[in-house]
Amino acid sequence: MTAEAGRGGGAAPEAADRPLAGVRVADLSRVLAGPYATMLLADLGAEVVKVEHPQRGDDTRAWGPPSAGGEAAYFLAVNRGKRSLAVDVADPDGRAAVRDLCWGADVVVQNFRPGTADRLGLGPADVHARNPGAVYCSITGFGAGHTPPDRPGFDLVVQAESGLMHATGAPDGPPTKVGVAMTDVLTGLNAAVAVLAALVRARATGRGEHVTVSLLDSALSGLVNVAQSALVTGAEPERFGNAHPTIVPYQAFPTADDEIVVAAGNDALYRRLCDVLGRPDLAADPRYATNPERVAHRGALVAEIGAVLRTRPAAEWVAALLDAGVPVGRVRGVLDALRTADAAGGATLVRVDHPAAGPLETVGAGFRLASGAGADAPPPAPPPLLGQHTERVLAELGVGADRVAAMVARGAAYQNPVA
Repeated sequence: MTAEAGRGGGAAPEAADRPLAGVRVADLSRVLAGPYATMLLADLGAEVVKVEHPQRGDDTRAWGPPSAGGEAAYFLAVNRGKRSLAVDVADPDGRAAVRDLCWGADVVVQNFRPGTADRLGLGPADVHARNPGAVYCSITGFGAGHTPPDRPGFDLVVQAESGLMHATGAPDGPPTKVGVAMTDVLTGLNAAVAVLAALVRARATGRGEHVTVSLLDSALSGLVNVAQSALVTGAEPERFGNAHPTIVPYQAFPTADDEIVVAAGNDALYRRLCDVLGRPDLAADPRYATNPERVAHRGALVAEIGAVLRTRPAAEWVAALLDAGVPVGRVRGVLDALRTADAAGGATLVRVDHPAAGPLETVGAGFRLASGAGADAPPPAPPPLLGQHTERVLAELGVGADRVAAMVARGAAYQNPVA
């Protein structure tokens, strides 16, 4: 680990108690997949220095409205706990500063177009020549071995190319994009997992690793059973909307006032469902006795269940089914879901004090550690303003004040005045 890692100015309170305390991450990524991965590392205690263009910053800073305090909600979603170093890597001094950052980092994450990092002298070979113990993570849209090798990748394109869009949507409707940039999120998770594994080995051996992650590979691996079913049958999967291709009943149903989902994932749960519905005959009917039979007679059974569920309001059904141990849930809006989970003790929301937006809620990580890392950890630093930590980080890298001032004067660096 670097001697300089873990300094303040962007590290979370009590970061020394977290698993990645003392790990420095040079984050040369932008948009979603890379920043999501590095935010998870920050949540685990790493010191993350985010490199941004001094005029434009991360692309997502402009992806609004909505915004809070002039900061786009998209950017705020995936950049908490980081420090912002705003320098132009096309400028010799800016590029030299970023090289120094990478040479002293434990982890480097970048999602430049293939070949760009090498041309800048920031590729894995360049970093490992000076910093052989570094974990270097390259994130691309389609993978370095893909033809053409420099094909750009955005979530929408990858959802289409991966089959995810084809498998999503109503049975009689067109292929549909998932409402979240899911291939980016999966890629960020895969990147974080691979980086953590490589860090374990680097600590034991002193040898770094070049980790490569792509949106396409992440999307394809995320198809799991849908992909395996296609390979087994040799046929394209059907779209089932809010139902399940191989489990019945496992779908959304309208009630007297709202929609609920019922997930009777095995025969025992199905029988409990029938008891709550007051329809023991549906459990006794040989057409529905086992899950394969229920799948074969899906239409008739769903109609029977749906007719009963429409007779009472959602709240009554949810209470009765939960009491019987049958998995059930309301179909909630996003804001309702966040507030409900947080109120139920889920530690869903992380509250930070942002220098421009003021008190700000962000969504916490999807994990918890008993030591305090994860969704219930102490509040991290808020997402940084563009260039909020430029002068401080450059000083840590040994760049003199006169040189920093010259870089700022010619637009090769930016120090946010609010900071």
